[in-house]
Amino acid sequence: MPLLTNTFVHHVHFWLNNKADKDKLIEGLNILKPIAHIRDIHIGIPADTNRDVIDRSYDVSLLILFDSPELQQAYQVDPTHLIFAEQYAKPLCSKVVVVDSVNV
Repeated sequence: MPLLTNTFVHHVHFWLNNKADKDKLIEGLNILKPIAHIRDIHIGIPADTNRDVIDRSYDVSLLILFDSPELQQAYQVDPTHLIFAEQYAKPLCSKVVVVDSVNV
């Protein structure tokens, strides 16, 4: 199995104020796809897996792979990311949790 190397992982979980806004949040997440700093992107919803260690309380997740911490930082200030944060995440979400990780 190939290992991911030189990878910065940015994983974000979103909890909506109103569950009816899920499609709108996903629409917003899709505007991030063209950002050049992103290597890979996955937009998802909780899988139908049920074990004690699995948190399925979030509504939507975003997983982005970058080639370096510097590219992730450039993504953070990219105008499209700022639009997403201001027009989608902030008004639609009651909670956002970010987990970033790098290779060991």
